[in-house]
Amino acid sequence: MCRNIKTLFNFEPPATEDEIHASAIQFVRKLSGFSRPSQANEAAFDLAVAEVSEAARKLLTSLHTHAPARDREIEAEKAKERSRLRFG
Repeated sequence: MCRNIKTLFNFEPPATEDEIHASAIQFVRKLSGFSRPSQANEAAFDLAVAEVSEAARKLLTSLHTHAPARDREIEAEKAKERSRLRFG
């Protein structure tokens, strides 16, 4: 999985449209191998991003859990600590 795609489920506050869109862009970039598509591929790339965004939105709204919602700031601190331990 692409390291830049963040978990969006079960956070308080819920994921924003911008976060969903950013994760869709990262996913399509990973699949296509393009960081920026050529003009010839731009329409297909943009359509894929829109469709992945919609699928992600549907997924996030349909998932359920009994676990308490996670705090974004605490999770960001945990990620920083893991990075510090891994890379020094």
